[in-house]
Amino acid sequence: MGKSHSRLANQKEESQKALTTATDDTEAQSEEDGKHGDVSQFPYVEFTGRDSVTCPTCQGTGRIPRGQENQLVALIPYSDQRLRPSRTKLYVTISVALCLLLSGLAVFFLFPRSIDVSYVGVKSAFVSYDSDRRIVYLNITNTLEITNNNYYAISVTNITAQVQFSKTVIGKAKNNNVTLIIPLDKRQVDYMVPTTIADEMSYMFGYCTLPSIKVHNIVVMMQVTVTTSYFGHAEQVSQEMYQYVDCGGNTTSLHGHVQVYQ
Repeated sequence: MGKSHSRLANQKEESQKALTTATDDTEAQSEEDGKHGDVSQFPYVEFTGRDSVTCPTCQGTGRIPRGQENQLVALIPYSDQRLRPSRTKLYVTISVALCLLLSGLAVFFLFPRSIDVSYVGVKSAFVSYDSDRRIVYLNITNTLEITNNNYYAISVTNITAQVQFSKTVIGKAKNNNVTLIIPLDKRQVDYMVPTTIADEMSYMFGYCTLPSIKVHNIVVMMQVTVTTSYFGHAEQVSQEMYQYVDCGGNTTSLHGHVQVYQ
């Protein structure tokens, strides 16, 4: 009788222990599930400090400690833009081709070409006399044609001229700031040289005023130097020519034979 009562008591204690253990396991499992459930409800939070820098491969979503930038290896996806070919050779080739093309065009358009100066002739001659001193004053106006063969404008800065008769200089002139000639254009320029026939050539006064002669032509040598400038560079073109001039009266037409020596 006593043994049966003791056995029943032991079975009751074991049942209570099993129930208590099952309850504890259930509570522990519930606590663990609750923890996992709570963690899954919160997003990822980044905690940064003074000793960390932004990771260059994660676009600011993570940090790595300072001092380990050269020790860590970043994993880049195959589809990353940085893994695509940069086409450096193509860009370099295009750049070199463009530079060569621009250089060629610059050389073609800026390369200096010749400036042609041609003598057109005497435009007019105005004569006056000093009968007392037997002097002949002759103002000769000449015409030049200047051709600009360049692809840029040139400036005709001055024209220097002198006239010789019987190897004696009888007149000089210099005209400054003459004109501006646009690219691939030509322009006629007039210049006047005042001359004086006197002193040892005073015998020409009788010839120029002789009424029995209709045309009083004399041969003079004209020397002219044209100075042009472009891009700060000055260039000179000179010519010499022999021309018939009527010293017996005013003329405005081109006549006589011209010989040009360049």
